[in-house]
Amino acid sequence: MQSTSKQSLFPAFQCLSIPITLQKELMIDYEGKEVARCGFKIGGGIDQDFTKSPQGYTDYGIYVTDVTPDSAAERAGLRMHDKILQCNGYDMTLCTHKKAVQIIKKTNVLNLLVSRKGITHM
Repeated sequence: MQSTSKQSLFPAFQCLSIPITLQKELMIDYEGKEVARCGFKIGGGIDQDFTKSPQGYTDYGIYVTDVTPDSAAERAGLRMHDKILQCNGYDMTLCTHKKAVQIIKKTNVLNLLVSRKGITHM
């Protein structure tokens, strides 16, 4: 019986875990207050219904839904649809949306661990 390897016929899609360090940019808002901007938006959380996600996410994770061009997030390598697994040591896999926002806003430096789907070999 001849064995064929599906691995050689199709690329392997896997989730890559990528560490990203993001230094927020300090800006002045319309009221003259200094604010720290990271340049990305998130969606998801265990309190959200992922089946209604316009991005088509398949679980309750915290996902990057937008990255502002030429922002700290873009320069750090964050991409749209990255799934945030950790932020500054906090587990984000079983997190509400509100709690995720609080964790991200807490400090000016974000040490993120994100999961990204990709082709690992051909």
